[in-house]
Amino acid sequence: MSEDIGGILIVGTGSWGTALAVMFARFRPVTLLCRTEEERRELEEVRCNRRFLDGIRFPPQLQLEDDPERACREARTVVVIVPTSRMRENVRWLAPFLRRDHAVWSGAKGLEGGSLLRMTQVLEEELGPRGVDRIGAISGPNLAREIAEGKPATSVVASWHPEALADGLARLNTPQWRVYANPDVVGVELGGALKNVIAIGAGAADGLEAGENAKAAFVTRGIAEIARLGAAAGAQPLTFAGLAGLGDLLATVSSRNSRNRYVGQELARGRSLEEVRAALAPQVAEGIETTRGAHELARRYSVEMPIVEQTYQVLFRGRSVAAALGELMEREPKYELDTYGVS
Repeated sequence: MSEDIGGILIVGTGSWGTALAVMFARFRPVTLLCRTEEERRELEEVRCNRRFLDGIRFPPQLQLEDDPERACREARTVVVIVPTSRMRENVRWLAPFLRRDHAVWSGAKGLEGGSLLRMTQVLEEELGPRGVDRIGAISGPNLAREIAEGKPATSVVASWHPEALADGLARLNTPQWRVYANPDVVGVELGGALKNVIAIGAGAADGLEAGENAKAAFVTRGIAEIARLGAAAGAQPLTFAGLAGLGDLLATVSSRNSRNRYVGQELARGRSLEEVRAALAPQVAEGIETTRGAHELARRYSVEMPIVEQTYQVLFRGRSVAAALGELMEREPKYELDTYGVS
């Protein structure tokens, strides 16, 4: 591993951005970029993000900043962790201050509304014309509070740029957070985004008290759907058996801290989508809007995704969770491996 660690800049003060900043700051200097001077002063005063990670104290090496120019100047590695709906505006905010030698990582899991672009595609559109091409994605089984609490975890850095992958391995590995490299950007990003859709369904199974058998089946068939769409989009199917696929999905469907699992659980218990979103605020369950994107991608690539279809019907067309589960159980029987594209 390189001894030249350099500075790490985390952009985004939500739970995941704050957790990564706290974790890195236990081992090296880190800057957390706030959107406003007011936010910076508030976090500096209490040295804790009470809004998103209450009870987690900031290590001494964690610096807070509200000036993007100064923050970028002192960093070598930039990790942008904001809601997918705000990724483009945040990258445009940073873009004038990024250098060609910066490695820029997306830590968001989802698709851009309307365009259905993955987050690295958004980064590429905004930064490519400026010559910033060391771009990649971070994804894996990473529950924010566990990482902030110092529990061990692993993740994947994905990029088509070999120097970006080298940067990720050298600068983002810590004794607490083990990072693996994968050049399959499409697979890593789709795995991270689409697992949130499957997690909503798995949470619904919990809400219905359908049992562990049903939940295990849901997870397994969910991975089959993700792999089918991923392969159609150009991903390597094996990626979905790794940390950014099955690993991330298992963490998300099993944790009580998972926002997407919570959405499904509460819908199954009779709450409306509006009520569930209000209960989560200010946090966001990315799987809700990703379901729209996955539904459209399935049509675009002519890929059969029955779990995505039923989740879409529940979220946006008023179908009950019980009716959606019944629809899945009554589908025509098939050979299992056919749905993975294996003959």
